[in-house]
Amino acid sequence: MSFINYSSREINCKIVYYGPGLCGKTTNLQYIYKKTNPDSKGKMISLATETERTLFFDFLPLALGEIRGFKTRFHLYTVPGQVFYDASRKLILKGVDGVVFVADSQVERMEANLESIDNLRINLAEQGYNLDAIPFVIQYNKRDLPNVVPVGEMKKGLNPRGIPDYEAVATDGGGVFDTLKSIAKLVIMELKQGQPG
Repeated sequence: MSFINYSSREINCKIVYYGPGLCGKTTNLQYIYKKTNPDSKGKMISLATETERTLFFDFLPLALGEIRGFKTRFHLYTVPGQVFYDASRKLILKGVDGVVFVADSQVERMEANLESIDNLRINLAEQGYNLDAIPFVIQYNKRDLPNVVPVGEMKKGLNPRGIPDYEAVATDGGGVFDTLKSIAKLVIMELKQGQPG
């Protein structure tokens, strides 16, 4: 549900990074923030309570061009990974334009990935969204670790629809911008389709 700021001539879009605890959502955002031109990004804000942390910042990727004379500003959010923070997750999903699901590639985390993607689907449905109808990309993170699930198997379990997906090592930035560019492109395509003729 992007919102338009007419005075700054910007369309603001919300992208949420979702996934199980410690899968690399925060690492993705920190890497993007570090590599983004200081002139085109806002402050990174970390909302931390005693038990959870949500990270967000906004940036203006100039390379994406304009939609009807408006620049597109992206607001990137992470959700707390642990399932007991469900209320926070639901709140952060409000008004979402696109979702990146960050999956932890480690064998022992596969069950947590499946639970988290089910939780995402349920939380979106409660907000009136259908995961199959919004811009959605999957990232298979931590591909550099020794005990990872083969990508083919991860695709079978997490991506039966064959949406865009990427292998990543967020700690060194591998696949991070591929994932971001993909979700940004899908969100912009969606916005352009929603524009009146």
